[in-house]
Amino acid sequence: MMDRFPLFRICFSFVTALLFFLIFTVKADAGETDRKKAAAPPQCTLIPVSKYPVFKDDLNYEHLAKCIQGSISYYQKLPSLKPVSFGADTFTVSYLIQSLKRFLAFIEKKPTREKLKAFLDRYYQVYAFTDTGKPVDVLFTGYYEPMLHGSLTRSPKFNYPVYPKPDDLAADVPYFSRQQIEETNVLKGKVSPIAWVDDPVALFFLHIQGSGKISLESGDTLNVHYQISNNHPYKSIGKYLIDKKKIFKKNISMQSIRAYLYAHPKEIREVFNYNPRYIFFEKVDSGPVGCFGIELTAARSVALDRRITPAGALCFIQTKKPVVGDAQKIQSWTKFSRFVLNQDTGSAIKGPERADIFWGTGSYAELAAGYMKHPGRLYFLVLKQRKMNTEYAP
Repeated sequence: MMDRFPLFRICFSFVTALLFFLIFTVKADAGETDRKKAAAPPQCTLIPVSKYPVFKDDLNYEHLAKCIQGSISYYQKLPSLKPVSFGADTFTVSYLIQSLKRFLAFIEKKPTREKLKAFLDRYYQVYAFTDTGKPVDVLFTGYYEPMLHGSLTRSPKFNYPVYPKPDDLAADVPYFSRQQIEETNVLKGKVSPIAWVDDPVALFFLHIQGSGKISLESGDTLNVHYQISNNHPYKSIGKYLIDKKKIFKKNISMQSIRAYLYAHPKEIREVFNYNPRYIFFEKVDSGPVGCFGIELTAARSVALDRRITPAGALCFIQTKKPVVGDAQKIQSWTKFSRFVLNQDTGSAIKGPERADIFWGTGSYAELAAGYMKHPGRLYFLVLKQRKMNTEYAP
């Protein structure tokens, strides 16, 4: 989803719902994925499966190589013999590097569906979370990277600060609440804003997503990522608006919440203060980065429960994506499947039945992240051990 995630130096999404988090608090803001010690993982595990779908990639492998290289770079920073668990099975980091490199070398040839199936059937083991012998249904949501407008200096137009971490903020210790930070001068003299933006609603959603871009008056663009939170619990303003009967539950989405806030500006502060969690950011050179330090790839990176899923792993998903018309409105939802990689997490992405797709930046990404809440299936792939040194014909 993802505070997804990612998240950033988050464990973004992000996380992102998703914005399912805005509905049932299923997804907290991307910053929720900070480096706190996780609770005990649920009692579930991955197992090898012999029945799995036909592997078909709706993007025809576009940007998949970049995403795979991100996971390889992550593994290369770890001890080569470090074990990574796929359920009860474990593989060393060096083995997973070889597994990804071999898959990458094959898909770079743009194989037909038939050749891809033959290659994976022969050389790769497929894993899935199962219940009574069948893969579990997974709820897919989405997160994205918002674009804000700002300035390096404060003015009547640009009046809302994007703060970095204050020096007196300690990890795991509750700091000032959102209301204290935004309605008093508690940060005066403690920290200088990274930038000032023109829209408090957009800024709030930047806190939710955990990562974004700020287009400056000068023409430059700042990349800002989650650095740390104020260590207060996340509370969903979507749920708050439903409980207050401001928005019907069936109509809730990021877009409907934003529209309500713009239409009722006098209520903005009350609604925002319901969520005491506050996010502090840092400037970075690259795009959004997930919790494993991997730069996320739009439509290819996903956030999963890091307690029970192998970090950086190659995955295959099946769910639905929006079809958007000329008026930038969703006309329908269509089934799709593609290869993705597990590169992020989110505080509300818990258990084997949740997954958050990072959709990137732009209007389509915002629509997909705002409305996506669809069931689907999730599989993991790793090179069969006995096939590691076996030559293959591409």
